[in-house]
Amino acid sequence: MLDIVIWIVIIALFILSFAGIIFPIIPSVLVLWVGFILYHFIISSNELNVFFWIIMIVFTVILIIADIIANSYFVKKFGGSKWGERGAAIAVIVGSFIIPPFGILIVPFAVVFIIEMLQKKTVKDAFRASIGSLIGFLGGAFAKVVIQIVMIAWFFVVVLL
Repeated sequence: MLDIVIWIVIIALFILSFAGIIFPIIPSVLVLWVGFILYHFIISSNELNVFFWIIMIVFTVILIIADIIANSYFVKKFGGSKWGERGAAIAVIVGSFIIPPFGILIVPFAVVFIIEMLQKKTVKDAFRASIGSLIGFLGGAFAKVVIQIVMIAWFFVVVLL
């Protein structure tokens, strides 16, 4: 009976990890790890071997780096400033609380636009940097979804095979 409850919690955690894409305040990868640890310490400590944990650490690092790099890369590529990059990162978090889920797209776009205008950029350049923040966020979100799916799939492959 306890195993069934723990499995329900693990699956709920895996699903909740995807909410972190829309609400960045939810630490997606940490939620996944809680599911892995619950399985390891409550259901079976034999199946998740050292190789599994090393792979999960590698995927976790890739996930974090992909998210940071995607945002910075696209804001920079589209002519944004360092302040625009920083503003976009903060605005994604703030935006998740303002008109969710669309706030994570609208707020960073507007913040980058305003920051770039305050730095005496043209409207065209500020708009272009804002588009970069939007593409960066969407690219990072896509990467997170793919990596999280791979992590969850790897977990089930190890556990069920």
